[in-house]
Amino acid sequence: MIPAEHRFPCGQCGASLAFRPGQQSLVCDWCGHRQQIGPGPARAPGRQADDSGGDAALQWAEGPRPQGAVLREIPLDKGLDLYRDVSDIVQTVRTLSCPNCGAQVDLDDDHHASACPFCATPVVTDTGPTRRIKPQGVMPFALTEAEARAAMKAWLGSLWFAPSALTAYARKDRRLTGVYSPFWTFDADSTSRYRGQRGDAYYVMVQDMQSTNGRTPPVSRQERRIRWTPVSGQVARQFNDVLIPASTALPPRFSEAMKPWDLSAVVAYDPGFLSGFEAEGYTVPLADGHEAARRQMAQIIHQDVRRTIGGAEQRVDHIDSRFANETFKHVLLPIWSAAYRYNGKSYRFVVNGQTGKVMGERPWSVWKIGAAVAVALVALAAFLYLSR
Repeated sequence: MIPAEHRFPCGQCGASLAFRPGQQSLVCDWCGHRQQIGPGPARAPGRQADDSGGDAALQWAEGPRPQGAVLREIPLDKGLDLYRDVSDIVQTVRTLSCPNCGAQVDLDDDHHASACPFCATPVVTDTGPTRRIKPQGVMPFALTEAEARAAMKAWLGSLWFAPSALTAYARKDRRLTGVYSPFWTFDADSTSRYRGQRGDAYYVMVQDMQSTNGRTPPVSRQERRIRWTPVSGQVARQFNDVLIPASTALPPRFSEAMKPWDLSAVVAYDPGFLSGFEAEGYTVPLADGHEAARRQMAQIIHQDVRRTIGGAEQRVDHIDSRFANETFKHVLLPIWSAAYRYNGKSYRFVVNGQTGKVMGERPWSVWKIGAAVAVALVALAAFLYLSR
């Protein structure tokens, strides 16, 4: 299967158009002409499984987008079995693989080599055709590159003992790279039967014998005790959009730091939103993402069980959960990324393209730390000398 080409020529001058964050249009950098991205995608009310797996937005390449395109869920069992005839949700793409952090960047026919947007490592390895599940949704960039750069500069400026070269890097207004990062979302209806014990607190008066001046008068005090009662029952919960990173290019602490995401801003996938940006391919298989989602669900179910048991304390002995109506989506979320190399090591900075939240790695200046320690020692010595 040959990957579809998505080109967006300007209707006025013919140059390539690019998406502008915060807008629902493509903009020509040459003549300033704007073109609308489709008729404006609508989000489906609530969870809506698409048994056919077909999303009209996924088939759109050039020209007007189909009316009524909505963001749909895919039945989980359909996505887990990629060896069946699932051409309606699978596409073939070419990717570049980063030898340093493992990121995979999807290519169009005009790209043959690049630099990794996460660690600045030159990426020249073409992995060839790869079968992937198509994106069902995308969250368009809300922050412009200038806004993201300002947020990153403010964060870099707050760092203590950072090398002067890092400060100079911030002053040079180096551009950030806009990257759509892949995520899985999972929905499920759960029913869980549990066994455990409810602990109700009560207090009794006890007397302590203490020796005072050879005497042993009793001292009364209250002592807390727990009365345990066996309990069992059932809890139910509907999970909606349990978000799991679908890439290992960024460490888990980076993905966690990017939260929270307002997933109500995710719309049906449209290649127009990717024009002018990088798109990272997922490296976490759907099955692994599903296992991670189940672990998150299990933690929430455990909390539900404890609340249902009630009492002052709870013991949960066993939980048996059943899941139904499981669906998933492959969605792309916006991240502004930059990488800074210092003493042969790469340091990464990322900015949430929706909220402006910043997370990054930072080098430490040994010279600045040494100078600060020396100044502190001199000040301490002067204080001790004057205190004589």
